[in-house]
Amino acid sequence: MLRLVALAALCASCAGLMGCSTMEMFQVRPWEREALARRDMAWDPDPLEAQLQSHIHFAKEASLAGSGAGGGGCGCN
Repeated sequence: MLRLVALAALCASCAGLMGCSTMEMFQVRPWEREALARRDMAWDPDPLEAQLQSHIHFAKEASLAGSGAGGGGCGCN
């Protein structure tokens, strides 16, 4: 039983060390940054539209997502 636990611990530590050694593979290369910096790749391509949608959601749901401010559902904050 002790051998099985030791073998499992050895396998887990080897798997963990292998995961750390391949971090360079997941770095974004300079020639790949152009594609990731495109406007359509942004979380909110249009910040004004995102702010408007957030305000509409706040007015309907009576909550702000993660900002901690309370308010009513009427939108008169």
